[in-house]
Amino acid sequence: MKNLLFSKKTCLILFSLLVYNFLGTISLFAQNIEVKSPNGEIKLTVSIKDKIYYSVDYNTEVLLNDCYLQLVLDNEVLGNDPKLTGEKRSVINENINPVVPLKYSTVNNHCNVLLLNFKGDYSVEFRAFNDGVAYRFITNRKKESIVKGEDFVINFPSEYLAHLQQQGGFKTAYEEKYTHVPTTQFVSEEKNLAVLPVLLDTKKQYKILISESDLSDYPCMFLKGTGSNGMQSTFPKAPLEFGEDGDRSLKIVKEADYIAKTSGKRTYPWRYFVITKDDKQLLENTMTLKLSPKNQLQNTAWIKPGQASWEWWNDASPYGPDVNFVAGYNLDTYKYYIDFASKYDIPYIIMDEGWAMSTRDPYTPNPKVDVHEIIRYGKEKNVGVILWLTWLVVENNFDVFKTVKDWGVKGLKIDFMDRSDQWMVNYYERVAKEAAKNELLVDFHGSFKPAGLEYAYPNVISYEGVRGMEQMGGCYPDNSIYLPFMRNAVGPMDYTPGAMISMQPEAYSAERPNAASIGTRAYQMALFVVFESGLQMLADNPTLYYRNEDCTRFITQVPTTWDETKVLEAKVGEYVIVAKRKGDKWFIGGITNNNEKERSFEVSLDFLNPGKSYQMTSFEDGINAGRQAMDYRKNEYTITKDEKIKLKMVRNGGWAAVIE
Repeated sequence: MKNLLFSKKTCLILFSLLVYNFLGTISLFAQNIEVKSPNGEIKLTVSIKDKIYYSVDYNTEVLLNDCYLQLVLDNEVLGNDPKLTGEKRSVINENINPVVPLKYSTVNNHCNVLLLNFKGDYSVEFRAFNDGVAYRFITNRKKESIVKGEDFVINFPSEYLAHLQQQGGFKTAYEEKYTHVPTTQFVSEEKNLAVLPVLLDTKKQYKILISESDLSDYPCMFLKGTGSNGMQSTFPKAPLEFGEDGDRSLKIVKEADYIAKTSGKRTYPWRYFVITKDDKQLLENTMTLKLSPKNQLQNTAWIKPGQASWEWWNDASPYGPDVNFVAGYNLDTYKYYIDFASKYDIPYIIMDEGWAMSTRDPYTPNPKVDVHEIIRYGKEKNVGVILWLTWLVVENNFDVFKTVKDWGVKGLKIDFMDRSDQWMVNYYERVAKEAAKNELLVDFHGSFKPAGLEYAYPNVISYEGVRGMEQMGGCYPDNSIYLPFMRNAVGPMDYTPGAMISMQPEAYSAERPNAASIGTRAYQMALFVVFESGLQMLADNPTLYYRNEDCTRFITQVPTTWDETKVLEAKVGEYVIVAKRKGDKWFIGGITNNNEKERSFEVSLDFLNPGKSYQMTSFEDGINAGRQAMDYRKNEYTITKDEKIKLKMVRNGGWAAVIE
């Protein structure tokens, strides 16, 4: 009996130890760690199990659940069976003054930081802001890392509506129109890849904008469906060998089995979510900036954002009584563009394809153009020259930066990259550095979206990566109305606005040199206020700008950088009205989609200073603009802070004003 009792006692002790150890193991295995936004509304919960999982709540609403992250290296997977070794919390609360302020001259960067360290010399850093969350991997290894892939996997608690820019592969100029797909129907096939940014509508008031920042020595992230109401990352492989593919591109003839070969001691790109219950906040967000690297340039005084007159869209075709020369890509025509720019204090002209004898030779100008005389004439008129080049000719002639700087050129428009693998991402950075060394601005066309380089090297003044007006009839307000909420919400956007021939979609028929846009005249004017770009084009013919003096005077006084941005009305896919301040002058721009009925709004002017009277000049859709898109009305009013203004926009319409 004694032996039996001892046996029972022993068993009880052993059982207790097993339970204790089991519970201890569970507590270690399923640790939940929270970080909240400074205002407490957004909560990110990290759950350490077999992977590093996380969920995101807005107040009590679960927006993302059972998401996970992994970094797949050639010999291990960081985030698989993770062993937490420590955590560190901190707070960032600083003011940032961007060199090129697209929304605000001062941006408050306030977030709570959670740094989780794991066995294996890696960490994951999470940040929680009042308008979103972000995370990134950090590795601290001596040897080079070969990255086979990265798992960014997000899941949704119910069916969301995804606004996407999809294409059939990794080779893309980011110019596809937006598609609008229920997340349960977003499939995992490579032909349905979506580029960033992606916008999610939870159908319960909340919106989630997904993008990345601090992209360096690493490929851009694309998204595809998981097949079960979620999204997962995919990346272009690192190219190893190239083949000839014409004068402006290369074929990738051999790829690696990895996406990046990079330093073992580094921070990886930020994956971020702007989260809001108010569509206005999407336009006001500055997440790319807050997560970007610091400015790398000591001297930035030479970086001068501004507008540019551009000849390509109107095919270099001024005409009329004051044009007594044969128009085209020649010396007389470019001098005409310079005279136009000079008259309206436009700081730049763009010289697009045709200024050089060959697209393969950036050193020999076309004698009909005489680029040296144009640069000299522009300097005399206080107008700088920006030259177009293909990325390939730049890569093959990297000393061209010094050459054009010596000529007196102010910047380069570099085109047709159409890729976003690690090699090409590094190309952007090499260009930014070399251009900055020679005090040259850079406007990337045929490009991916902004992801932080423009803040590290603020001479990168704009990016295309948008279905812009060069698409002619393929560019229409039903698509463009998403741009302020998506593409332009992550960084500068070279859309090339400014059409003086406007049409409603059912009447559209236009080709260069008589290029035209879909949308009303007031819509085109409002784009200069609504859209953000450090280099903002005037795409149309100087002849038409001269003939529309009141519109041109308004357009050319709209700044390209701002001290303050205040969104007055906004609804994704339908309309936006935004007020922006530069110094003591305010501008208002509003645009809308192809709605059946005109939209009416009553807008408060409470952003103005009290006790003062202001003069407001507005450009509004005319009574017939719903049919004849050229119809507009110019009005002038005296207003005060205490008043509200009524405005209306017809289908594909707009509204623009200056208050001073």
